[in-house]
Amino acid sequence: MRAVIQRVLEASVSVEGRDVAAIGPGLLILVGVGEGDTPEAARWLAGKVAEVRIFEDAEGKMNRSVREVGGAALVVSQFTLYGDARTGRRPSFSDAAPPEAALPLLRRFVSDLRERGLPVQEGVFGARMQVRLVNDGPVTILLDTAER
Repeated sequence: MRAVIQRVLEASVSVEGRDVAAIGPGLLILVGVGEGDTPEAARWLAGKVAEVRIFEDAEGKMNRSVREVGGAALVVSQFTLYGDARTGRRPSFSDAAPPEAALPLLRRFVSDLRERGLPVQEGVFGARMQVRLVNDGPVTILLDTAER
């Protein structure tokens, strides 16, 4: 699994012109599920996201997690994180898990975030979404379970 996490002041998702999810300060999490990913990978990624220290402490150092600052999470499924554009002009998505394999792992990831005490909003799996955000910093981190 791969996640791009962005520290945000606010973020929202709309589908067909209708707002479906929104958060204030916290993390926008774009999540891709790869072929062969497991529930253990989802659990590890959720733990990492919940505990990664990318929020500032009183001295201005990134030393606090989203949980510690009382932030929320907005999770958006994004299979294009597995796009491979090293050859040709069109990315290949063959390393992305098919929807029937990806959806249960995405649900596991969201459930694990909630079990860790994070308020979580979600985009709509498989929908064409419009994502709006105000990146804070900007701070953007890439996490990949293959590299753990």
